[in-house]
Amino acid sequence: MTQSIVIQVGQCGNQIGCRFWDLALREHAAHNKSGVYDEALGSFFRNVDNRYEDLPNVDAGDTKTKIRSLKARAVMIDMEEGVVNEMVKGSVGELFDHRQLITDVSGCGNNWAVGHKLYGVQYRDHIIECVRRAAEQCDCLQCFFIIHSMGGGTGSGVGTSILSVLEDEFPEIYRFVTAVYPSSDDDVITSPYNSVLAMHQLTEHADCVMPIENQALHDICHKINQAFPSDKPGKRVAMATVGKVTTEGSLAAGAVKSRGGNPSAEEKPFDRMNNIVANLLLNLTSSSRFEGNLNVDLNEISTNLVPFPKLHYLVASQTPLYAVSDMHMPPRRLDQMFTDAFSRDHQLIRADPKNSLYLACGLICRGNLHVSDIRRNIDRLRPSLRFIHWNTDGWKTGLCSVPPVGQPYSLLALANNT
Repeated sequence: MTQSIVIQVGQCGNQIGCRFWDLALREHAAHNKSGVYDEALGSFFRNVDNRYEDLPNVDAGDTKTKIRSLKARAVMIDMEEGVVNEMVKGSVGELFDHRQLITDVSGCGNNWAVGHKLYGVQYRDHIIECVRRAAEQCDCLQCFFIIHSMGGGTGSGVGTSILSVLEDEFPEIYRFVTAVYPSSDDDVITSPYNSVLAMHQLTEHADCVMPIENQALHDICHKINQAFPSDKPGKRVAMATVGKVTTEGSLAAGAVKSRGGNPSAEEKPFDRMNNIVANLLLNLTSSSRFEGNLNVDLNEISTNLVPFPKLHYLVASQTPLYAVSDMHMPPRRLDQMFTDAFSRDHQLIRADPKNSLYLACGLICRGNLHVSDIRRNIDRLRPSLRFIHWNTDGWKTGLCSVPPVGQPYSLLALANNT
């Protein structure tokens, strides 16, 4: 089984990362009831022996051993220490190794040049050391996931500086970037300039980029609130929104102590939007972590969906956008899930992909589905999608048998679209 390292940069990247680790822990807790450190858990977590003071260097053994204390394979970077300090003191703070935190005080002032040319150079050796330490604790490192925003100074500047560092130091390891673009009415006047300057770096140094637009996340959350108003009776689970890590099976109990409280009361303003991005990463890596009839490795995504090196921007959409309470969904809902994945309402950027050409498309399904269901829906949707003439059969499909928490199945679509 392969491992991945998550590099969280800036306020946006660290807030999304906080939600990712929370939801990842819950997902593995729902799947792993025995409290045993298995290969799936090892993809993003280390099992360390907390009886020793030097935790980062003392593993508790290989897989199939009892969980002692989990540590995330993460590097957290921010030139303002407030968000990182809040994470360390929060409900998932025990997951993080303090030696993997890189912070400053003054910040980048929403200036790409300050982050890229000043702090990126100043902290280059420190970043290399932290990443190398995390890489040496992996048996088979496959991918770096870089999470950052495009509008801020640290996210756009330091985040893209890290890409060139990874390309120089770890040229054989894939670099997947989740870049959050600012909305058109962003109050930071320099955000358009930061985005343009950072995008050039993404084009040159990343292997795959999944662009996400702030306004699209806001629109999705607004539609969910309309469909599931807070005063509506009955079960309401929107976007797997959670606030605290609760004791959920032996895994959660062994990883992070429950601190109780009402999850909804602990929810922060942007948690729902961040949950969408966190679920994107969980669905993307599901085949690498769990068993399935048609597993897709991360290197296959880059190989099959990127026809030319610089054409590596993948438009993501996922469905369903909420946890359906009816676990026995009729067959027509399965077909509707595939239809929704190609509608603009489910895209994580505000664009209609059907108006452009598809260079390639990937479908990663989770749950109680069959390969025949995927093929049938591809044949049904193919006439409405315009593929480029030299790759009319450019589909990559994956099927993971483990569904998301609280859902019978889900679908993540990644479209390399013009």
